[in-house]
Amino acid sequence: MTPQSCVTIQKEWDIVGARQLGRDIAKKMGFGTVDQARIATAISELARNIYLYTENGQICFEVVENMNRKGLVILSTDNGPGIDDIGRVMEDGYSTSGGLGAGLPGVKRLMDEFDVQSEVGVGTKIKAIKWAR
Repeated sequence: MTPQSCVTIQKEWDIVGARQLGRDIAKKMGFGTVDQARIATAISELARNIYLYTENGQICFEVVENMNRKGLVILSTDNGPGIDDIGRVMEDGYSTSGGLGAGLPGVKRLMDEFDVQSEVGVGTKIKAIKWAR
């Protein structure tokens, strides 16, 4: 595995590819099955947002070590329309696609660290980290 591996999200099938790659990396890192499922679910949400709201984007993975612990960084980037109101998007139940609204708040709950940066007309960058126990 390279230090950083990426999956370009342009079609619905790419969501599955990103999810599988992330799960495989997490398994190789020694994450248990529950955390593998959490990671895969977070990846699905991030990749689905790229697919639904942008022309294309990427889900990238990087293994990091910090103070004697290993983590998996998931970086979601796109050059889509951006998020006008990040606070509103982070509210439970909020959805623009008619879905359940678990989206980004769900990703935040599944992961240990979460950061979203977005600029209208430029795109969105989301960084989520899960630390191995």
